[in-house]
Amino acid sequence: MRSPARPSGSPAATTPDQMTQAPGEQKKIVLASLSPRRSDLLRQIGLSFSVLPANVNERIIPGEQPEVHVLRLAREKALVAARRSGTGIIIAADTVVVIDDAVLGKPADRNDAIRMLTLLSGTAHRVITGLCVMDAGTRNSRERTSTTKVWFRRLSRDEIVAYANSGEPLDKAGAYGIQGRGALLIDRIEGCYFNVVGLPLSVLGQCLADLHVPLW
Repeated sequence: MRSPARPSGSPAATTPDQMTQAPGEQKKIVLASLSPRRSDLLRQIGLSFSVLPANVNERIIPGEQPEVHVLRLAREKALVAARRSGTGIIIAADTVVVIDDAVLGKPADRNDAIRMLTLLSGTAHRVITGLCVMDAGTRNSRERTSTTKVWFRRLSRDEIVAYANSGEPLDKAGAYGIQGRGALLIDRIEGCYFNVVGLPLSVLGQCLADLHVPLW
């Protein structure tokens, strides 16, 4: 998979083998996700990190509340990455879109994206991210959720189909990306913008601080 381009002068993501920890050095940071959006956000706050994807079964357990669901998946991803990495601070997250009682993950295909966008048109929904930050060596962790309310303007059928055809919705929860062309669909939000992108930065900062990871 091609690595996302990084802004000039920004810290680069590296592979786990490229990062070694000398005595007294800050622990390495590992992002348990292939999401280019999450990588971009970590670079934005000046972190150097490696990428170690953690694939887990993202099924929803019957009766599981969305907040419980995203936290469970974030924890499972963190544990997978911690076992593979052995050391370091693991950052794992899972994001879903919730409208009424329906939980929307990534669309299965173009038609599923059209279905999701039709549901979201002209309504408000919640974007919920579960975050788990874990010390791979001790398994000490901090877990938090973040929720943002998003209002879509009413979309025409042609707009929905054109956006689905662009391909942008296919790897995003709820079938849209607020940081891309999906911004054209949104009337307003209430809460953390970065949470809608996929990683609530202020919450992440608090979790890292609790695990004594310096950010400044």
